[in-house]
Amino acid sequence: MRGASGVTRAAWPVGSLWLVLGVLWIAANLRAPMTSVSPLLASIQATFGLNTVQVGLITTLPLVALAMVSPLAAGVARRLGLERALMAGLGLIALGIAVRSAGPLWCLYLGMWLLGAGIAFGNVLLPGLLKRDFPGHVAALTGAYAITMGLAAALASASVVPLALGWEWGWAVTLGAMVWMPLLGMLLWWPQVIRPAAPAALRAGPARVPLWREPLAWQVSLFIAINSFLYYVLIGWLPALMTGAGYSAGSAGAWHGVMQLMAGLPGLVLAPILRRLRNQQALAMLNGLVVAASLLGLWAMPAWSGFWVAMFGAASGAGMILGLVLVNLRSASPLQAAALAGMGQSVAYCLAAAGPTLMGAVFEYSGSWALPLWLSAAAAGVMAWCGWLAGRSRVIGEINH
Repeated sequence: MRGASGVTRAAWPVGSLWLVLGVLWIAANLRAPMTSVSPLLASIQATFGLNTVQVGLITTLPLVALAMVSPLAAGVARRLGLERALMAGLGLIALGIAVRSAGPLWCLYLGMWLLGAGIAFGNVLLPGLLKRDFPGHVAALTGAYAITMGLAAALASASVVPLALGWEWGWAVTLGAMVWMPLLGMLLWWPQVIRPAAPAALRAGPARVPLWREPLAWQVSLFIAINSFLYYVLIGWLPALMTGAGYSAGSAGAWHGVMQLMAGLPGLVLAPILRRLRNQQALAMLNGLVVAASLLGLWAMPAWSGFWVAMFGAASGAGMILGLVLVNLRSASPLQAAALAGMGQSVAYCLAAAGPTLMGAVFEYSGSWALPLWLSAAAAGVMAWCGWLAGRSRVIGEINH
């Protein structure tokens, strides 16, 4: 196949170090710029004198952008090509980081929305790229980029408080300095932009299936969505939950980072396991049940919060990897994989956008974290059931019930 430049994709084989490096660096930008804000929310609130609703918007707006933009990403890739669409996503992330630290409150809000829109492109299009360029290594590379995503997010969350407070950089400079990440990503990804695969490589496959009417597509999407909902509930409220249990702000920020680091670790073990499984039913259901157990542990034994946080992070990370692998395994073509990823991400971030606000309201109503944690554990039970259904060895378009 020849791209616009006349260079064949064979010039960039599956084992190409540069292509893999570009994929991993895109992955490094898909959480850290967004989740690193949470440990600094108290400082941001003090700077602008924000109320609870206004603070909630800071973490909600990128999730709204993810929900809005995710269904559009596959269409953009169909017109521009996967490589250029991913480059556009990195550009939006860089722009969002810069605007976020520009000064006024409206810039903070706009910047968070822009970087969420950019992250949507990466979330949706990387599964399609893996299915197209690495068909025999989907599970292994999904695990690798999940590890990269979690490690980058963990380092960012653990370092922002010392940089902003201990070194007196201030939150705006600390968060603005993260612009180097997408800029470096654009540099690493540039060779793919000038040597793209032929557009037909993305479109190849069976005729389009209306995913929003496919039960299997909904089962995959809800598994992804509930996992994201629960992850962003804890991303938003874990520091408050842990300080309420007696931890210092610094310790809570460190555990916030540990949770994200643990989210990447399942990538080390899941890839070889997934290769040996005939279906993913038992693993997906077990994953949801472990998420539920960790949430109930935070309620029942708060003195062990560190253990439960690490357990939740690992289970949530495993759920993310499983969701990405299910997108590829249940899809019949790279374009369908991108479309299914878009559907899953849209549903996921509609729920995730409401999650922190909803659970914050439940906390204010009940006066403790017991009811929010119980409700979250119940949602994890639904996730386990969706995983059991989505894990069956089937492909969208081959079944119709």
